[in-house]
Order: sequence, then C-alpha cells, then structure tokens
Amino acid sequence: MRNKKKKIITIIMLLFVFSLMPVTIHYKDGGTVEYRAVLYQVIQWQSINNKENVSSKIFYVYKGLEVKILGITVYNNAQVKGE
Repeated sequence: MRNKKKKIITIIMLLFVFSLMPVTIHYKDGGTVEYRAVLYQVIQWQSINNKENVSSKIFYVYKGLEVKILGITVYNNAQVKGE
C-alpha cells in the first residue's frame, strides 16, 4: 500500500514538472518571443507595424511583456510607441 502511494505521488510530481517546461516560439514580426507551457504563457512583445501617413511613413512598435497564468492575464505592460 505504501509503495503504491509513492508511485502515484512520483507520477503526479513528474506531470507537474513537465507542465512547467516552456516551448519557445519566435515570431517574424520584429522580434516577438513567446514562452508557452501548460500552466502559463509569457510573451515578450516587439512587433513592428508600418502605417503610411499622407506625408511620410510612420513605424509603430508594440513593446512590452505579458504574463498569463491558466489563460488569465496577470501582468501586461505592452505599449504602442511611434517612431
């Protein structure tokens, strides 16, 4: 009985550790990097968007950090900056 409990606890701990290991995704939008695991998601935003104005081209850069735990955003300081 005691040996069976140890096996179950070991399996649960291994599943928990594997659910914390992230997969890194690099986007081709200017440097955005996403770290995604089962329990959380961290996005380092750096997206470049160019919008044409009548007189000149203006580049907008979306920069910041966003953290989600279980799909709920807990931290987001991403902002659009014009250059």
